Amino acid sequence: MAEKGVQLDQKAISCSICLDLLKDPVTTTCGHSYCMNCIKGFWDKEDRKRIWSCPQCRKTFTPRPVLEKSTMLAELVEQLKKTGLQAAPADHCYAGPEDVACDVCTGRKLKVTRSCLFCPASYCEKHLQPHYDAAPLKKHKLVAPSKKLQENICSHHDEVMKIFCRTDQQSICYLCLMDEHQGHETVPAAAERTEKQKELEVRRLNIQQRIQDREKDVKLLQQEVEAINGSADKAVEDSEKMYTELIRLIQKRSSDVKQQVRSQQETEVSRVKELQEKLEQEIAELKRKDAELEQLSHTEDHNQFLHNYPSLSALSESTHSSSINIGPLRYFEDVTAAVSETRDLLQDILREEWTNISLTVTEEDVLLSPSEPKTRAGFLKYSREITLDPNTAHRKLLLSEGNRKVKVMEQQQSYSDHPDRFTVICQVLSRESLTGRCYWEVEWRGGGVEIAVAYKNIRRAGSSDACFFGLSDKSWSLKCYTDKYEFWHNRVPTPLPGPRSSRVGVYLDHRAGILSFYSVSETMTLLHRVQTTFTQSLYAGLWLFDSNGISAEFIKLK
Repeated sequence: MAEKGVQLDQKAISCSICLDLLKDPVTTTCGHSYCMNCIKGFWDKEDRKRIWSCPQCRKTFTPRPVLEKSTMLAELVEQLKKTGLQAAPADHCYAGPEDVACDVCTGRKLKVTRSCLFCPASYCEKHLQPHYDAAPLKKHKLVAPSKKLQENICSHHDEVMKIFCRTDQQSICYLCLMDEHQGHETVPAAAERTEKQKELEVRRLNIQQRIQDREKDVKLLQQEVEAINGSADKAVEDSEKMYTELIRLIQKRSSDVKQQVRSQQETEVSRVKELQEKLEQEIAELKRKDAELEQLSHTEDHNQFLHNYPSLSALSESTHSSSINIGPLRYFEDVTAAVSETRDLLQDILREEWTNISLTVTEEDVLLSPSEPKTRAGFLKYSREITLDPNTAHRKLLLSEGNRKVKVMEQQQSYSDHPDRFTVICQVLSRESLTGRCYWEVEWRGGGVEIAVAYKNIRRAGSSDACFFGLSDKSWSLKCYTDKYEFWHNRVPTPLPGPRSSRVGVYLDHRAGILSFYSVSETMTLLHRVQTTFTQSLYAGLWLFDSNGISAEFIKLK
């Protein structure tokens, strides 16, 4: 049983570098064992990196470990050599159709333990023993079992090919040197293997580096997938909540209108019925009087008629108008008209917002955002038509050209009160929210303007810094003067060089956090680029210096 156990452990005490039984075995701290010379040679190649690793599990060591011979493993190897090879082979030790069979065995052949490149032949454990015992055979190169040993034999001279011809890039034997390969550049096969091994290691390092890079990319993409799924789930959940609230609000308004109409209906019907009841009472009284008069009129006795006539009661005055004017049968039609107007307004809002929502959804990128365009034609692919929101405009700003143009006026405009309006500063924001990749251009005239983007929650009322474009963390602004440019964000100014132009292009990649300003004339010149993280949707903004006649316009781009 002990011998069988030794035999079964043979692979466990073989060196994974030379694939032979362990010679002067040593064990690393990670638990793997090697021949002393094999692991030293492997680590010598890693000295330049100053990091040493296990060839099997790739665990790294710093500093280089100091290894000592494992006495127990050495004794186990010796026991295998002396006693293990004498054990009777079990059935699984015999060569099958897919196995390499021993070249020495007669009859039923055993599986090969090692193949010898110098013999060349393959041996089972028993017939391999001389390679461990005989001094000349110990120098032979033993490798894992191979069926291709004959490929190491020269087909012309029947000799082992130990030489490599670099001229013809093939292995040859020593007799080939004096034949067709005479005068060629040749080296020992082992030397060529060493060179090629170095190249192989370099290629492996490159491949391993690419593997690491791709694994990082895969991990980033996996994180991207998780982020996309999480963001989409949250967007669906939040939108469902908001639309549910909207539906609930509409239902409540519908209920309120119904209740108010019914209440007013009840009041009006009650009033009319009360009047109707009084009129009916008056009619009954009048009919009674008429009957009395008719009866008296039929009295034949003149004296009796004259005697009874004064006793008739006087006719009381009517408490109501002699006629009741009934208007056109409209009553609550005005309510219907008002609700219809509300419905149409809501449909317009939903239609416009759906366009923005749809564009936002379709412009979400699964992969990383593409680089910023290099030409104006490239920018125009992302052009957005932008209009200004009258509800945000300061009262000295006049909007025209379909709310694309704004001009400073001396007289204030008759805008209604609105919580979104800038009350002190001559600023205005766009109606459209900006997400994804967008490009627009602004043409300006006069003393100067600011071309900006801002979050919707920028402060509107008052004259504090929080209201001004570029003076808080909620807006980014390019100041355009007649002789210079300045970029402002969070109260930090940045003077900018660049050619003067009355037209400025703005490129926004919301997801990538890129905001760029360009001077646009015959060519496009980058004035300033911002790289940040936008946490909300942005709105285009304009600030016109408070001077009569200054104007700016969002240009229609084709």
